[in-house]
Amino acid sequence: MALEWRAGPKIYDVKNSWVSKKEEVFDHPLKASTITVQEGKIKQRYGGSNTSSASSSLSSTPKKTISDPLTTFHPLSSALDGIDPLSQFAAGLDPLSQMAEEHERAKEISASRKCRLDDTFEPWSTKKVAILSKYTTSEKLSIATSFLSGGEKVIGKAPSSVSDKVKTRLEQLDDFEEGSVKEMLNLTQQEYVNRIEELNQALRESWEQDQRVKALKIGIQSAKLLVDTAAIQFYPSKFVLITDILDNFGNLVYQRIHSKAEHHKPGSKNPTPLPEQFTPDQVPESAKETCRNWFFKIASIRELIPRFYMETAILKSYSFLTQGEYSKALVRLTKMIRGIGDPLVAAYARCYLCRVGMSVAPEAHEHLRDNFWDFLILYNQLQSNFVKETLIKQNLDYPTYLTLYPPALDWILQCVVYKASETVLKEVLHKCKIQCNSALLLNSVMSAFKPEYIAKRALELVDIMKECDDSGFPKHLLFRTLGLCLVVADPPENERLQILNDVWKIVTKLKNSADYMSCAEIWIEYAVKHFSKREVNTFLGDIIRHMSPDRAFELHYPQLTRVVDRILAHMHDFSIIFSMDKFLPFLDMLQKESVKVDVCKVIMDAFMRYQVETTCDPVIINAAMFICKTIHDSVNALTLDDEKRQIGVLICAFIRKISFGRDFEQQLGFYVEARATFSNLDAALIQLVQCVNLLAMRTRQIVKGHHTRKTSSFVKACIAYSFITIPSLMDVFSRLDLYLISGQVALLNQCLSQADAFLKSAISLIPDSPTIIEVDNKHKSTEPYLLSYINNLLSTLLIVPDHPEQEPLYLIRGLLNVIQGYSWVKVSDVKSLVYLNVLNLLSALSQESYIWSIDGVDSNDALYGSDPKFIGEINKICSTLLDEILAHMKFLGDRGTFQKQSCLALELLCHIVAHGDLSNDSLFNLAYNLWFLAHRHGHVDQKLAANCLSYIKVRAYKGGPYQELANKVQVPTQV
Repeated sequence: MALEWRAGPKIYDVKNSWVSKKEEVFDHPLKASTITVQEGKIKQRYGGSNTSSASSSLSSTPKKTISDPLTTFHPLSSALDGIDPLSQFAAGLDPLSQMAEEHERAKEISASRKCRLDDTFEPWSTKKVAILSKYTTSEKLSIATSFLSGGEKVIGKAPSSVSDKVKTRLEQLDDFEEGSVKEMLNLTQQEYVNRIEELNQALRESWEQDQRVKALKIGIQSAKLLVDTAAIQFYPSKFVLITDILDNFGNLVYQRIHSKAEHHKPGSKNPTPLPEQFTPDQVPESAKETCRNWFFKIASIRELIPRFYMETAILKSYSFLTQGEYSKALVRLTKMIRGIGDPLVAAYARCYLCRVGMSVAPEAHEHLRDNFWDFLILYNQLQSNFVKETLIKQNLDYPTYLTLYPPALDWILQCVVYKASETVLKEVLHKCKIQCNSALLLNSVMSAFKPEYIAKRALELVDIMKECDDSGFPKHLLFRTLGLCLVVADPPENERLQILNDVWKIVTKLKNSADYMSCAEIWIEYAVKHFSKREVNTFLGDIIRHMSPDRAFELHYPQLTRVVDRILAHMHDFSIIFSMDKFLPFLDMLQKESVKVDVCKVIMDAFMRYQVETTCDPVIINAAMFICKTIHDSVNALTLDDEKRQIGVLICAFIRKISFGRDFEQQLGFYVEARATFSNLDAALIQLVQCVNLLAMRTRQIVKGHHTRKTSSFVKACIAYSFITIPSLMDVFSRLDLYLISGQVALLNQCLSQADAFLKSAISLIPDSPTIIEVDNKHKSTEPYLLSYINNLLSTLLIVPDHPEQEPLYLIRGLLNVIQGYSWVKVSDVKSLVYLNVLNLLSALSQESYIWSIDGVDSNDALYGSDPKFIGEINKICSTLLDEILAHMKFLGDRGTFQKQSCLALELLCHIVAHGDLSNDSLFNLAYNLWFLAHRHGHVDQKLAANCLSYIKVRAYKGGPYQELANKVQVPTQV
């Protein structure tokens, strides 16, 4: 039997006047929780100003802020930790011993701070990777050692007694002296690196097996590899690999001695290991003797280079013997290097000595300067006959040979200038000019010293560069290095223009495009920082002039990209940037699509970040439109979704930045042009529709809802723009949202036929929405979205008047047909929930006056005036909906899904008591039965049920059917 629905009357004025009672709140759940302890009682309260009176009255009460009450312990147990006071006192030190220990600890902290290098000193570890990647070779390499496959004689059994151990060591040394070393030839670079790593592993294994002599031999043979310069281009990388082995050996020796050295703290009877920072007085004599033995063993090495490297590797162990030995040893080792004849080998030996010296004695400076002065004095050896013969033999030119020196020279200079004053730069420049005036040296000097020092002497350095000897080291590298310094530190203001003119007179004459761009990409930033758009524009024109012949720009896309990056880093006024007549022609040089698109993205990203205010400048609009079109046109079927989103964000930001103020027609004209330009990107079209809708609403705001003929025509043009644009969107859900929003805008602007068209389009599009979508690689149902969307649509349909040529409620009937035909999940309650919300709408439509309305729009309450025929149509639809909902509840019960049935029954009950007329016997009986159906299987939502019952009791105070229902329904007793 079909149920008859009758909506209850609503008095909206009374409902809107209901205001929840205000209550003063004293405690806030997010304030700090405190514990108040008084007379053995614990009370918890929350901090705040309202508790100040209470806390002041209990000022003598101890108070403690806690995070967890369970962490509180008994006061006596926490105070003594299970130890009686006498035992605890006996375990402590006497006052004098404690003072001595604190003094020792203070000395250790002071020493550690003294030896620490700050962040301004670039560590060797960061340079190693660059050296290994830059200095490679395709030549065949060789390695001489007795510790790799097939190279070592096997000793039958391990020594057992002390005499056997001594005898074995002597045999090993004899074996080494007799020439057991074997040479491996024709190794590739990767094979060579692998062999070096095997040596390092062999060193560690020998040490772990207590074979110290073997470990020493591996270190010596590794150091001897640095004598060989056969593949000279690989020498810097070989140096890095070999010194890693030597560092490993030095650390093993140091840790060995450190572990054997135990000392007695003042006032303590038990020996303790040495701290990290110690003095020689704390080192026992046995450890010192072991340390001396290591130095004696190394001193007995006959060859200079292995002896130098091995002693330098264990230099840190001098700390066990004396505090003042570092400086003397470093100076002595510096003088030892003077005996190395090959200038390249000597340079890297100085580099290693300075590196170790900075790690063990950063306060020592004498050896650092001595090493650099020695390099200057012997610089002429780089052009000696020995070097020339080597280069001829290896078929290497002199400029390439000079590039092998910067890693060593830069490190030496970094050590020399660490925390040095400006006078050191003056002294270094003076000696460089006297000794050799070499471009190689000058480049390393500028790289090493602080940019601030270089900037102050920029003009002087430019003069030196003009006169220096650039044989083998091109001058354009000098100007590039100087530019790098000047973009970090500013030169004196009165010298800036002269510096640029002097440098650019030379740079602009460079014929090689690579040399030119290496300077131009740096100096453009100098021009941007210190000069106006005229100079920057001239600079860009000069780059175009150099890059255009023979399409040289195709070889320098990375540098050209960095030019744009450097401009945008300092110029944020886009009216200036886009007004430079060389800027867009510069972009036209980027003819590789991927490069041009990336640069355009960078420009628009900067525009989005730095163009804070809206603009109507035609220069900006035209240039930005061209750049955005370039980005937009790069989108194709293969473009990734993330890429589309990124491009969409940039284009939408541009659209939002354009505003013509009160000139709405010109604004609409811009949106029309933008739609034609960005027609393939959903994000841009969505933004344009939203902007046009906003334009229509701003028009309504200005006329205060009373349109003139002109404003009405303009608003209709905006609405037509949206109606034409929305169907071109690919995404169904975006179309649904925009149809509804645009329909609401049309309704607010009294364009009823247009609003009708939007809402009909929205309703007819619902069947096209997919039931499942993929989000983050997971399949998700679209039913929650549709439920929310339809609820929004229903709230709009309340005030939409019926079309005079259509039957009553034709939009709602069409929506119900769509809902009925949609492929809902069978066990889902969403369809029934939609029907419940339609019941709400229909109940609101049957009221004498609606809860809200739009000025100038007569809704159905004004058109029908509660006509009985109209109300009858509403009740008929409601009865049909009730039958559908009850049928679904029966379906859920038949399937045994009682929890869902209970939830739906309670929801329907809430809607009936809120919107139905319970004086109707069929609705009253349905409400009564739904209450017990919801509780039948024990799955009811107790909180919702209690709220529903409370509402019924509130409505029952006037008597009538609510009083009767309140008396009949009660919360069943749980068994």
